[in-house]
Amino acid sequence: MDLWVKFTSIAVVAGAILAGVAAKADAANDRFKEVLERGTLRVGVQGAYPPWSYRDPDGRLVGIEPDLAADVAEKLGVKLELVQIESANRMQLLQQGRIDLILGAMSDLPERRKVVGMVQPAYWVSGANVMAKAGLIKSWEDLSGKPLCAKQGLFYNTVIAQAYDAKIISFSGNTETKQALRSGKCAAWLSDDTAIQQSLRTEGWDGYEMPLKSRYHSYWAAGVPLDERDGIWGKFMTGMTHGWHASGKLTELAEKWKVVADPWFEAEHEKLLEADNTKMDSQ
Repeated sequence: MDLWVKFTSIAVVAGAILAGVAAKADAANDRFKEVLERGTLRVGVQGAYPPWSYRDPDGRLVGIEPDLAADVAEKLGVKLELVQIESANRMQLLQQGRIDLILGAMSDLPERRKVVGMVQPAYWVSGANVMAKAGLIKSWEDLSGKPLCAKQGLFYNTVIAQAYDAKIISFSGNTETKQALRSGKCAAWLSDDTAIQQSLRTEGWDGYEMPLKSRYHSYWAAGVPLDERDGIWGKFMTGMTHGWHASGKLTELAEKWKVVADPWFEAEHEKLLEADNTKMDSQ
């Protein structure tokens, strides 16, 4: 049997639902019920973050996260409505009931867990990396003594400056940062690897590359209403993200959308696949 079918079968989804029913007796399940009664799942996704989520020439929201959203809706047996969100309003839209689920490049941070139900396991990962002219930088140690353009406020700016003796030149935004790189004010652009891949893909950086293995990772979680994290909706989404890893679907989407998959994906795939096989053998 095909792995994806095997791990996202109705049995897996049903198991996640039953686990949610048995979770906390007082867990709210209103949003999950509303989705089924409405017959439509409203998923918040980014609108300008290719290839994770963006609008194509016809204005449709497409990308990795819309593909994942479509899979969730299919497993629920409902229609899909994609709602464009911004990083600044995604949690508020979920709290206000205007969306049912966030799949929008949202890092799982302690302060966010106070307002949103962060689904585990995470479905994506990002980390610090650099973009530089091909061949200029081959290791993190090569950053020593080099000027790096970076956006102000990134937590890893100070970490990398101290760890590799790099010289950070800060700018208010990524646009100014990349302009400084083009004009030769720095040797490389230090940023999130997803932002770098987006720029390499869409902005004509011929002769540039992302040469390093990413470090200082953050993990992207699907978000459900906080009071439904331990209910049916949260457990259902845990089953979905588990299945995406165990089946290899996430690495397949990385290949489809031409994204460099972090080694974390393969490690999670092997870990969860082994866990599922162990459970099946014990039954």
